[in-house]
Amino acid sequence: MKKFLILFLSLVVFLSACSLESPLKKDNGSKTNKKKSDITIGVSVSTLNNPFFVSIKEGLQKEAKKQGMNVKVVDARDDSAKQTNDIEDLVQQQVDYLVVNPTDSSAISSAVQSANNEGIPVITLDRSVDKGDVATFIASDNIEGGKMGGKFILDELGENAKVAELEGVPGASATRERGKGFHEVADKSLDVIAKQSAKFDRAEGLNVTQNILQAHPGVKAIISHNDEMALGAIEAVGDKDILVVGFDGNEDAMQSIKEGKLDATIAQQPEKMGQESVSSVLKLMEGKKVDKEIKVPLKLEKSK
Repeated sequence: MKKFLILFLSLVVFLSACSLESPLKKDNGSKTNKKKSDITIGVSVSTLNNPFFVSIKEGLQKEAKKQGMNVKVVDARDDSAKQTNDIEDLVQQQVDYLVVNPTDSSAISSAVQSANNEGIPVITLDRSVDKGDVATFIASDNIEGGKMGGKFILDELGENAKVAELEGVPGASATRERGKGFHEVADKSLDVIAKQSAKFDRAEGLNVTQNILQAHPGVKAIISHNDEMALGAIEAVGDKDILVVGFDGNEDAMQSIKEGKLDATIAQQPEKMGQESVSSVLKLMEGKKVDKEIKVPLKLEKSK
């Protein structure tokens, strides 16, 4: 009887341990025998109110359609709490792969870790995550782009030019990296007299620039961590002789450069980023190795 009781209790403990595992848990490894038509890529975008991220989404969808894959896209609307919930929902829907463009690199770490726990491979675009396992991070070299912007201002205006900096969303890796690259030039050769976050938003860029120019009338150049803020800054600058530099190379910015309003932008290739994410999914499906980081080339676009 005693032996039977011990055996029974052992069985109970074993079954309890098994029940703790998620019913959604997938096999280890990302290689799959599924057909492409059975694959669903879950995509969480920081905001579709920004043309740059719309281009990323379109590039991804176009390539996925070409490959016969399914895509589910959710828009975080620049809300990290919403993005966390969106990703958790995609995990519950058992998507096969997850592509994330983070709103906040730290805030969504827990959601990425949830996907890791369910065996769903994660790819990040444009911005990294602070914690969690990511198969590959696809982005421009933001640090190098920040340097390019700083060097352009230095070449145009010379040393010690007074510059204002419009920073992106606090906590986003792109904000940190673009700022870091810019300051590698600026801290040695320029005079940054003001810097403030405008959250990658055009309207915020307008308001913040107005306040900066009122407080610092000697500003000779404005560098922006993205084109949307730069386009807002142009409205605030009006006919003042102030150099404005953006970052992204979106359609509105390129048109503004043609019109002689925006002086320059560090142009990315957002559609290519989206395409690269699908290419990475295909490699993962086949069990092939993917680079931990994939850098998409940048180009300085400036007015003639």
